[in-house]
This record gives sequence, structure tokens and C-alpha cells, in this order.
Amino acid sequence: MRFDSNLAWRTAHSAILANRDVLLALAGVFFLLPRLAFALLMPDPPAAQGPSPAQSMQAIEQFYANALPFVIPMILFQAVGVLAILTLFTDRSRPTVGQALTLGAKGVFPYVLAQILLAAAVALVGGGLIGVLTLTKQPTLAVAGMIVVMIVAAAAYVRMSLVGPVVAVERVYNPARALMRSWAITRGNGWRLFGFAVLVGIVVMVAMLAVISIGGSIGTLAGGPDVGRIVSAVVSSVLAAIVTLYIAGLMAAIHRQLAGPSVDDIMATFE
Repeated sequence: MRFDSNLAWRTAHSAILANRDVLLALAGVFFLLPRLAFALLMPDPPAAQGPSPAQSMQAIEQFYANALPFVIPMILFQAVGVLAILTLFTDRSRPTVGQALTLGAKGVFPYVLAQILLAAAVALVGGGLIGVLTLTKQPTLAVAGMIVVMIVAAAAYVRMSLVGPVVAVERVYNPARALMRSWAITRGNGWRLFGFAVLVGIVVMVAMLAVISIGGSIGTLAGGPDVGRIVSAVVSSVLAAIVTLYIAGLMAAIHRQLAGPSVDDIMATFE
């Protein structure tokens, strides 16, 4: 089936509006609160400045190493929320919120492992290719190769972007099979999905930067740098929660559009 971006957007937006009370509550708990707590309680990353680039990089690496004990649980917690929302979007059995959360918790490790497998494959292949091109000592060739790798990697991530619905909706808990299923569903629509993802990403990035900048500036003028930092954290966390909710809705809509009717949908036509 040919991907229809307008249909995907209308489907996702309508589903969110129809179930906004439950979905906004879940987005607040799983996306807004963890991000806000991390933004307010963790120090800002060190600036890329220092006596030498190596020391600056070491300071940045140390910061993220120290943050890992907080980042990993937050990622897992948010993944449960994403899978639960996908279940509520798509499961014809109309599960309760508690049942959706249970299914989300069941699928969280396969979902995260699939993302790790994909990242490892991209790093291995892309890093190997860039390393080989670097050995040629041709800067232009190395830069061109890096650009090609980045584009191909982004396209691969788009092709694998339906792993969440595959885990949540189709109950595929094998990470490798979930990746292959997403690849199969998006066959023939990869570049359309890639273009749609780029468009959505640009719009979201511009909108978030503008709103966060304005909110932070108003907070700083009203109460000083500390108030500005808090306002920026609150605004960015609210926007990120809404964006994540809509991305989950789009993933569910795209999966429904490209995967075709489920067994339950087919059986329902005879009831």
C-alpha cells in the first residue's frame, strides 16, 4: 500500500482528540514528569571548551557516564508509556489503562533491545565504512562517505520505525523479528516515510526552539536566570511530551495503514 501522510496525520490527530483525557494523563506521567525532573535536577552538560579538545571531550563523556544511572531507567519508563499508548491506540479489544500498561511493560525489553541491535548494526557498518575511507587519506572522499552513511542510517531508522507498533500491536517479542517485520511493512514506502519524517522533524525542531527561547527569555526577564532555566525546562518538557504523544499516534496510524487489517479486523466484518 502507498503511504498517505495526510491520512496518517488525520488518523493520529483524531485518535488523540477522541481520547485526550487518558492520553494526556499518560503523556504527563511517562513523558513530561521524567523529562522535567531530569532537566531540573541534573546539571547542564559541560560546554565544549577547555584547555584542549581532548579534555573537553573527556569532561562531556564523564558527564554522560555519571548521568547513565538516571537516563537508563528514564528511557525504560518512557518506553513503557509509548508501548501502552500504542496499545490503547490500536488494540480492538479495548484494554483498560492498567492492561495497556501491563502489555507495555511486557514489551519494553524487546523494544529497547531492538533499538540497541539497530544502533549497533548502523555503528558497525557505518563506522567500518568511514574508517576505510579515512585510511585513503582523501578528506573529500571521507566527508562524502560520512554524508552518505548518515543519510542511509537515517533511512534505515525510518524503515525500522514501526518496531514499537509491531511489539505493542502484533505482540512480536523477538527483537530481530520485530526489526524484520518493520522492514517488511515499510517496503516500497521507505523514501516517502523518510521525507515525511524529515518534514515533521524540521517543523518540530523550529517550533520547539522558538517557543522554548521565548519562554526562557520571558522567565529570565521576570525573575532572573534561575527562573528562566525553570521556565525553559517546564516549556521544553511539556512540548516534548506532546510531541512524543503525537509521534506515537503517527506510528500507530502508519502501522495500521501499511500493515493492513489484522485478524481481528477481518473477523469483525463477519460479526
